Amino acid sequence: MKNKKTKAPDFWKMARGYLHTYMPSVQSRSDKSVAAYRDSLNKYLSFLKEKYSVADEAVTFECFSRDYLIAFIVWMKEEKYYKPKTINLRMTAVRSFLKYCASENWELRDFSCTADDIPVVKVPKRPIEFLSGNAITAVLAAVPVDTPKHRRNRILLILMYDTGARVAEMADLMVSSLHIDNRQPYATLVGKGNKTRNVPLMEKTVAHLREYVKEFHPQRVENPLFYSRRDCIPHPLSTDSIELILKNAATIAREQCMDVPDHVHCHLVRKTRAMELYKQGVSLPIIAQMLGHENVSTTAGFYAFATYDMMFKAMEKANSQAASVSKEWKNPDVMKTLYSLD
Repeated sequence: MKNKKTKAPDFWKMARGYLHTYMPSVQSRSDKSVAAYRDSLNKYLSFLKEKYSVADEAVTFECFSRDYLIAFIVWMKEEKYYKPKTINLRMTAVRSFLKYCASENWELRDFSCTADDIPVVKVPKRPIEFLSGNAITAVLAAVPVDTPKHRRNRILLILMYDTGARVAEMADLMVSSLHIDNRQPYATLVGKGNKTRNVPLMEKTVAHLREYVKEFHPQRVENPLFYSRRDCIPHPLSTDSIELILKNAATIAREQCMDVPDHVHCHLVRKTRAMELYKQGVSLPIIAQMLGHENVSTTAGFYAFATYDMMFKAMEKANSQAASVSKEWKNPDVMKTLYSLD
């Protein structure tokens, strides 16, 4: 992948090979992931144009030196006002691209190593947001069951909470994704990178699903699990439709429960389920597997801290145990041992 005139590695050929072949075919990245990385590289090209007047045809790998990369971070932070997390995501895409380039052409290894040596922007740690027990119960119970559409919406929210699924995973569910007749019922979710995972289903959820399948999929024909009909054909609900279903449920629940916050979204339900399991003592590797995190450190970064409620209970328990310990120093035998040269 070299420029025929200069014999130098060609940036554009490398970039196209990375985005169109390597990411989707070799790394099995989803279309959304490829689009996100493409957007990050385009942001870098915009930075080169805006700050250094580098036209597209003039972009070379020399534009990925340490000075340029540092300036890119400063540009995002001080001129574009990106949050630290966004800056780190943009830089992750650039590092990944340069790593690919280094594997394709050894002459580019210095650029990859340089990018890896640049530290990530420190992200302020904040307690994870999640719904209280009262709030999630109110939201799940808010949808009435008087119409088929309402019954569909209610079981959708119940299943989303029980599995901790991403909203896109819920939209992609098919009839065959459910395995409710197994001795240990579970649902198969297709996550990022088209990677599948099986998530166990709780008994109450299975009971709801049995009724739902009877009503909406009596023939068990392969169709989207949650759908709306257009032209008499079942079409899967969009992620926007699922978000709207949750938003409407939260609006209703807020009238009955003050614990329901103003902004409730699908990822908040996912975090709530994970935090509830964590508080109940489920290990982080199990939670990571359920959430579809490739690395348990991703899960730990979100959930591996004690909530205020958990700290309070732990300290209360410790104090009660300490208070119940007998005061051994009042025992005459102990006193004799303490104040003796024997």
